[in-house]
Amino acid sequence: MSGCDISGALSLLEAQAHLTEVLSTAVAVETLPLAEAQGRVLAEPVRAGLPLPGFDNAAMDGYAVRLTDLLTTDTLALAGKAFAGAPFSGAWPAGSCVRIMTGAPVPEGAEAVVMQEEVQILADGRLRFTPATIRPGQHIRRQGEDVAAGSVVLAAGLRLGAQQLPLLAALNVAQVRVHRPLKVAFFSSGDELRSLGEPLGPGQIVDSNRYALACLLANLGCEVLDLGIIPDDPAALRSAFLQADRQADALITSGGVSVGEADYTKELLSELGEVAFWKVAIKPGKPFAFGRLTRATRGIPFFGLPGNPVSALVTFLLLVRPALARLMGWQLPPPRWLPALTTAPLRLTPGRQDFQRGCLFVDEDGALRVGSAGGQGSAMLMSLAAADCLVRLDPPMAGASRELPAGSRVWVWPFAEAGL
Repeated sequence: MSGCDISGALSLLEAQAHLTEVLSTAVAVETLPLAEAQGRVLAEPVRAGLPLPGFDNAAMDGYAVRLTDLLTTDTLALAGKAFAGAPFSGAWPAGSCVRIMTGAPVPEGAEAVVMQEEVQILADGRLRFTPATIRPGQHIRRQGEDVAAGSVVLAAGLRLGAQQLPLLAALNVAQVRVHRPLKVAFFSSGDELRSLGEPLGPGQIVDSNRYALACLLANLGCEVLDLGIIPDDPAALRSAFLQADRQADALITSGGVSVGEADYTKELLSELGEVAFWKVAIKPGKPFAFGRLTRATRGIPFFGLPGNPVSALVTFLLLVRPALARLMGWQLPPPRWLPALTTAPLRLTPGRQDFQRGCLFVDEDGALRVGSAGGQGSAMLMSLAAADCLVRLDPPMAGASRELPAGSRVWVWPFAEAGL
């Protein structure tokens, strides 16, 4: 991801590295019942207090056998039955087997479980086996083979979901230490913006960015504080910044960070804290602001997104999302950029990484392919609604031609993995 040469602009990697360097976990720790911990981030590792499985048990419905009993015969008598929750507890004489159900503890001395489909029930009630096909230990789940008692099963910084909660429940973990949700305030700024349902005057538009931000933040597990639309007014902006600092752990704004914006926005931010207005060598989303409101009471971090809807979304995904995860204590994995072949030529922007909206599919040969979702302007919402991935185009890909031919290999990040 190199080749960015916009004068004075940070590369995406440089911007991401700076955010990682200066941010750390910003939220407190609390203890929650497991049933209330979905979506929370573990504040400390979890160790297994018991093994999984907790005892040797049958992996199949069938018959528990001792291999010595089958050395000289292929037929065994039935000594009894074992069920999940109701183990076999009777005498187990030589020359016999035990009927056993999936999950039932295997009787002491059992060396294998034979699937019921591989056993023939004879007319006299005895059971015929095929000794040559029986392997020692087959279809027996051994105590601790999944989880050893005392081992670390989940690391701190992991977000709990449907994959992790069953493991903790099986280990009888009733409570977990987790970070409380990150509370994020956000607003849109600009005199041209109106709220949904309001009449539009000349040059006015409906604010759409707050709806995207609310969804993105909710998907991250954040608490949201929507401060609405703030006009280009110093007093109103100051009030919104200070309210966010009092009530939230971080602030996100959209609009007001591009070159040519009203000077009082930048002056106000400089007055309230240490805020840098960056150019990041990406398209869309070159203008971006980051800092802290250090001269306010709590000094919360501030993220200023561009006003164009697609630019706001892209900068959120690439810069703000991993930064918020760090504030949450979440060890968020980096994006998995998958290789895909283009279905049509794509134009690149010189000197910047280009993130276009695409549509993925798998062709008849099993190859992942991607086509354009439509117009790529930073204010075009139809292609955003139609897309299911970001397509990353790095400047060196096309050389001097600035165009990738159809069939070129590019990198894609599915929106499903990006939290959309």
